[in-house]
Amino acid sequence: MMHAMKSLAFAAGALALAAAPASAQTKWNLPSAYPIDNPHLENITMFAKDVADATGGKLQIQVHAGASLFKAPEIKRAVATGQAQTGEILISILENESPIFGIDVVPFLATSFPEAKKLWAASRPLIEQKLAAQGIMVLFSVPWGPQGIYAKKDINTIDDMKGLKWRAYNVGTARIGELVGAQAVTVQAAELPQALATGVVNSFMSSGATGYDSKVWETLTHFYDTRAWIPRNVTFVNKRAFDALDKPTQDAVMKAAATAEERGWKMWENKTEWYHAEIAKRGMKVQKASPALQAGFEKVGEQLTADWLKRAGAEGQAVVDAYKKM
Repeated sequence: MMHAMKSLAFAAGALALAAAPASAQTKWNLPSAYPIDNPHLENITMFAKDVADATGGKLQIQVHAGASLFKAPEIKRAVATGQAQTGEILISILENESPIFGIDVVPFLATSFPEAKKLWAASRPLIEQKLAAQGIMVLFSVPWGPQGIYAKKDINTIDDMKGLKWRAYNVGTARIGELVGAQAVTVQAAELPQALATGVVNSFMSSGATGYDSKVWETLTHFYDTRAWIPRNVTFVNKRAFDALDKPTQDAVMKAAATAEERGWKMWENKTEWYHAEIAKRGMKVQKASPALQAGFEKVGEQLTADWLKRAGAEGQAVVDAYKKM
């Protein structure tokens, strides 16, 4: 009997030891709204792999592409409430919550990658502060390509945009539609192909990547490279989930995040012209905006900038001033 009890105790101990590595493993979910071949998804997938490699598999991050786990507007709340431990969103979709989240889409404030990087450096502390109040910690931010106009007809001046069914994805793009006399319809990236195919929208403003991801050449014909702004995605984490990690794992996450930010910026700088070439190959007429269109659009931009500064108040002005001094 005693021998049998000892054997059982040994077996139980062996099972506990065997289970220890599995019980020590932590799994996070990371929802995103973008398809698997989008540079943002490629970059966060590499981020997840870097974390797994650096922690010896102790922290596993499962990336969910194409709004398959949560739709874009739901991701921040999911992370704040712990439904997902980490996530990635286009930060300007939160602009209704606070104007500072939309600083990267203020037209013509930052129109090149070096300028966009400075704007992120100037705005990051305030963005981090506002998200921290909701239990969210910023990991890294990566830009999109410069924004241009997609349409199914020649657009030589902003008057040619009147009556268009204009896809909006944040406060700024909705306001552009209003100012040029277009009909603004809110459509997130994952729903854009269907919205184009069904005629819900017939024009929009975005990067070459969004056009490529949406197979825009199947429904539209023109792309005007206005380079109006460079929007950013932000990847963040539930602070409680991060705090629950041991210090070496936290350090591994932050190191991988810094690497992902640097890598992501380079990816977009390298791929912007590639996307323009690819949509042109598929029949899109890719061109610079005419002087008249650019001038009209910059006038719209001045109005949008004034609107944003009025809403953002002193803290928004302070960030813009800091950016301009860099």
